[in-house]
Formats: sequence, structure tokens, C-alpha cells
Amino acid sequence: MKRYYLKTMGCQMNEHDSEVIAGILASLGYVPTDELEEADFILYNTCSVRENPERKVYGHIGAFRLLKEAKPELVIGICGCMPQQRDELESILDKLPHVDLIFGTHNIHRLPELLERAQSGERVVEVWDEAEAAPGEDSRDGLPVVRRHNVKAFVNVIYGCTNFCSYCIVPYTRGKEHSRLPEKIVEEVRGLAQQGFKEVTLLGQNVNAYGKDLEINTSFADLLRELNDIDGLQRIRFTTSHPRDMGDDLIEALADLPKVCEHLHLPVQAGSNRILRRMNRGYTREYYLQLVEKVRKAVPNISLTTDLIVGFPGETDEDFEETLSLVREVRFDSAFTFIFSPRKGTPAAKMHNQVPEEIKKERIYRLIDLQNEISAQYMQQLLDQELEVLIEDLTSEGLVGRTRTNRQVHFTGDPSLVGQLTTVRITNASTWSLKGELVEK
Repeated sequence: MKRYYLKTMGCQMNEHDSEVIAGILASLGYVPTDELEEADFILYNTCSVRENPERKVYGHIGAFRLLKEAKPELVIGICGCMPQQRDELESILDKLPHVDLIFGTHNIHRLPELLERAQSGERVVEVWDEAEAAPGEDSRDGLPVVRRHNVKAFVNVIYGCTNFCSYCIVPYTRGKEHSRLPEKIVEEVRGLAQQGFKEVTLLGQNVNAYGKDLEINTSFADLLRELNDIDGLQRIRFTTSHPRDMGDDLIEALADLPKVCEHLHLPVQAGSNRILRRMNRGYTREYYLQLVEKVRKAVPNISLTTDLIVGFPGETDEDFEETLSLVREVRFDSAFTFIFSPRKGTPAAKMHNQVPEEIKKERIYRLIDLQNEISAQYMQQLLDQELEVLIEDLTSEGLVGRTRTNRQVHFTGDPSLVGQLTTVRITNASTWSLKGELVEK
């Protein structure tokens, strides 16, 4: 029995790619292990959005040289977004000579053959620039999947991105937008519902662009309506939405479809029109605020979350203050906040007026403090409320689940309730999570 150690870094798309990799390895007779010393195959599924995850890869895998010396038959691999960058691929080959297998984001389905070649002693490097698939088709369709949960599941609806925001490496690592056929998605979700999954999260770098590359008249809102009719499915989530492509039909779907959860992740990135223009985001501050107003009018209780970048090249104190003022005006439920990280090969990395690190850090602390204050206020408003919770897991501290607005709730109850929808009264609220008690029905 062979064992594999799989480390996943980055976004939910990477998480789902790793579920497919785990499925392929299971079909080859491998079982997972958390102990590096036990592994016959070590694989890192990598991220390139920021510099820190890349540094971790070099640090971790560099240390595996001793493991390789003690166990020569061990296969060490790197896949995902890092190898998709030409300079990064050359760096991996040079700095990590003990890595046996390198592949990218477009050829996961080739893993059985690539692994077999690596096991025979060949150093295998196979990175495709684009997926070799016809419009609407995907090389991952039909591949086995080992999902992390048995209550909720990730489902890809669109791959890649063609927005080319000036700071973002994703279009270069994931390729151009490539939608799956709606019937393939419906078939997969129906199968998940029949297996007992209660919730799906539809994935894409920009789900709002779904269907634009297909020669059919199906929008993302149309897809949501089809999925809403699937028996047994309780909840539908999706991420990520680009503000520029969010139309009225999607807002109507959020308001009308009972299975679509009241949670929208809508990255704004900055509050200054000048910085938004330099980022190539394709919208203005005023457009974003109007969009938020429309969404909240249609779905008054929606939980709105976002992404924010501080320290973008040329960002002045005035630009940053505009970001703070936008956060105060919108009052996001929560936000993922990032210090600008220059990505080699992107226009922003070559821009003049790079912001000094000490200024970036001072700004990110101010932004985090502001958002934490707002998030805590939202959570306090939930005290004594009775909320619908999908119970996802059993931990050492009891049951854990999520509300429709994607807030995590901890409470005690019978382990047999995992996978069920229940009602929980909130008894304690912190900035990040809630505690409650089951309400007898």
C-alpha cells in the first residue's frame, strides 16, 4: 500500500484541484498520510497570487532533500500555479533538483502517466499553456474525486480569467475563460445531491462571466435557476463575482431562488478611482456603490464580503483614505485584506512609485482594525437570534455549521445531526465566530 502526502496552498479552485488529485491517487491504490516520513509520494499544489506562499514552497521542499537521500524511491512533486510561470519553473528546476515531477494547472488528468514515469527514475516536467479541450468540455470531467467533506462540495463552472487586472497573475497561470457546459454541471450537482450532499459552492475566477465563451444562450443566472430545481439540494453558494460583470439577472436570482444563499463575495480591491483605473478593474467607485445599493435593495439581509489591496503602486495617503471611506460606507460583513505583492510578469510589478513596506504595513493595520470593528458589530446583532444552520462537522468542541450568510456557528448536539439543517439560537458572538444552542422543534 503506497501513501501520499498532499499539501494545498491558495484558493478554493486549488482545493478542488487537490480533491481531484486525491481521487486519481486513490484510483491508483494510494492512501493519504499526514506523516511526511511515511509518504511514497509528496506533492505540493502551489499558489502564485502572492509571494509568501511561493517562499514557503521553496523552504518546505528544500528541506525534503534529506528525506530523498534517506529514501531514494520517494517521489517529490510540485503542481499548480507556480510551474505555469516560465521564470518560476526555471527557478524550481534550478533550486530544487530533488523534485522529480512538475506539472501545471491544465494537465491534472495526466497524473497517472506522469507519476509512473517519475517512479521509473525520469525527471518529469509537463506544463501546458492552455487546456487541451473543446469549448464547453473539460479534461477533469469524469475524473474520480475524493472530497474533503460529505455535506458540502465544490463544483467548477468556469476556469481561467481574461480580465487581466494589472496586479494579478491568474490569467497567466489559469489561462483564458473556459466555461463548462451547463448539462455537465447539472449532472454533477444532481449526482452530488443523490449522494447526500446538501450544499454546493460553484467555483470560478469570475463566475459572472459564465457562458460568454459558449455558443449557447445560458448565463450564470440561468445556471443557478436550473440548479435550484434539483431535488435534495439545500443550498447553493458561488465565488468569485467580478463587479463589472454582475448584471440585474444575477441580482434577481439572488433574491428569487430559495436555495441560493444570502451571501455575496464581491471584491472591490480599492476605493480610489485613480487606483481602480491603474488596477484595470473596469469600474469606478460610484459604479460599485450603486451595485451594492441594488443588491441590498433586492436582498436586504445579504452578507456582503470583499477583497481589499493596500499599497498598490502609486497609492497616496488620499487614495488610501478613499478605501477606508468606502469600507465605512459599504460596511462589509468581512473582508480579505492584502498588502500588494508584485508578481513578476504583471504590469503592476513594473510600475513606478512602489509604496514602501513600512507604509503598506501601517495602512493594512488601520484597514484591518476598521473592518474588525464593523465585523464585530454585525456579529453582536445576531445575539439571541434563531438562525438556520447546516451542520457540517463534529469537532472536539462539538458541532460546527454555517448560517445561510456563511457565518460559522459552534454548539453542542448529537453527532448524528451532521449533514442536517437545524435551528440554533445565538448565545455568544465574537468577531470571527458564533456560539449557540439547539432550538427544539
